[in-house]
Amino acid sequence: MTTTALPAVDVMTPNAMVVLQDRPVVTFNPWLAEALRVCGASGRALQIVTPATSRLSLALRLVLTGPGSCWVVRDGDTCYDGLTGRPMHWGGGAFVPVPEARDYAPGYTSRPKEPLGSQLTLTFRVRHGKGDLVGGAVGHLCQALTGRPPAGWGTAEPVANLWNLGDMTGLLRERAPRATWLAVVGGGPAGEAPIDGGGEPRVGESNRPAQPGGQGRTLGATMLLSATQSGVEEAVTLAIGYPAADLPPVPALPSLIGSVAAQHRLASLFAQLSPGRADLTTEPRWAGSAAPIGMAMGAEMGARPGPAGVPGHPIGDPRSPGMWFGLGDGRSPEGWQRYEELMRHLGSPA
Repeated sequence: MTTTALPAVDVMTPNAMVVLQDRPVVTFNPWLAEALRVCGASGRALQIVTPATSRLSLALRLVLTGPGSCWVVRDGDTCYDGLTGRPMHWGGGAFVPVPEARDYAPGYTSRPKEPLGSQLTLTFRVRHGKGDLVGGAVGHLCQALTGRPPAGWGTAEPVANLWNLGDMTGLLRERAPRATWLAVVGGGPAGEAPIDGGGEPRVGESNRPAQPGGQGRTLGATMLLSATQSGVEEAVTLAIGYPAADLPPVPALPSLIGSVAAQHRLASLFAQLSPGRADLTTEPRWAGSAAPIGMAMGAEMGARPGPAGVPGHPIGDPRSPGMWFGLGDGRSPEGWQRYEELMRHLGSPA
């Protein structure tokens, strides 16, 4: 291993940039954002090494997707991948999986440090015309699911800007044609939220940015805004953490997604539920399996019915409807079988 003079980087090799972090919660801060940019430009993996007592923020967990990029957890004299539990070791140019390992690392299968709640995750794509403001669908969902508009947004954590669709759109246009990545935070008190499809925040409406943590629901999202020939495509992963006593509104989701499809150019959406911390941070240990709730296809993708086992029903604008396919309650693994059946059906000729 050779050291590097780049700030905050502990090890640099031709294959990887290794960053050592020893703090309770590791976030996607500005210098990690710069490190990820450098890794992308140079073809290196970003590998973050922490003790087993650390947690990752939602945004940082979601960006560790490049080849070889991972969260390496030190557990005594051994290491493992904090997101998969696979044992790791130093391979000379980067941390790599232990080839002979056939089981999870013991630390990964230990009990969570605190009681778990649940995390509702919506992964979706929205399309915008060239003159449209971005972020409206995120605001719509946040208002409906937490009772408040998003609090703030930024290009790293902690977010530095109050929620404002015009400001986000301005940054996108300033950076075009390059893609723009953003983090969004928000939340609200535990209890019933007004899931009625309305109440979308006004352009320019804002609150002081909130950071993950505290009581009640925590919302976090990442947005990737990319230029297209017709305008902009917005790819979003949005998650809301619920304490154990606060049940996610699974039965109300089809109606809510329908209202999003009616007011925004929704291309597709996938909803799932998983056990997890209510503050949306991730411990380096097994929390439980995710299970699907449903999938929506926007009007532009065609309102094609599903197979016999997953019939689906129209949502959105009745004049140009999309389709919602119910897959499960977010807790039964049988929902994945319906998901595979639906994917085979949608991938076959009409």
